[in-house]
Amino acid sequence: MDKRNKGMDITRVAYCALFTTLALILSYVESKIPAPVPVPGVKLGLANLAIIMVLYVYSWKEALLVSVLRIFLSSLLFGTAITLSFSLAGGFVSLLVMIVLKKTNLFPLMGVSMIGGVAHNFGQMVVAVFMVQTLSLGYYFAILMITGALTGLVIGYVGGLALKTLKKVMIRR
Repeated sequence: MDKRNKGMDITRVAYCALFTTLALILSYVESKIPAPVPVPGVKLGLANLAIIMVLYVYSWKEALLVSVLRIFLSSLLFGTAITLSFSLAGGFVSLLVMIVLKKTNLFPLMGVSMIGGVAHNFGQMVVAVFMVQTLSLGYYFAILMITGALTGLVIGYVGGLALKTLKKVMIRR
C-alpha cells in the first residue's frame, strides 16, 4: 500500500469513528426525548442520520460497521439485552433495504431513508412477534409503518442537507 492509500484509509477510519460517535450521541439524546406519540416503540431514529450519511459517503461496509458498533455500544451503555435484540434486528433489516435501494438508484436519499425507517420497524416487529409468540401484533405494524415512514422522511431530509455540507468539507481536504 502506498502512502497515499494509507492516508486515505486512516481518514476513512477517522471518519467512521466520528460517525460512530455521532450515532452514539444521537442515540443517547433520543433516549432522553419523550416519545413524539404515545405508542410504544416509536422513536425519531436520530442515530440513523449518521448511518445514512456513512452509506452515502463511503459504502455499505462502513455503514454496517458504524451501525453495529453504535447498536452494541448504545445497548451496553443505555440499554438491555432486549433492546439489543430489537436494535440489531431493526438496524440490520433497515440497512439491508437501504443498501439495495441505494444501488438501484430508483429512489432519492429521502425515499431510501423513508423505506429504511419502515424496514427498521418491520425488523423490530419480527422480534416482537417471536418473543410474544403471537401474530396478533400485526395490527400494530400499521402504526409503526406510518411513524417509520414519517421519521425516515425527516431523517432523509436532514441527512441530505448534512451530506451537502459534509461533501464540501471533504472536497476541501
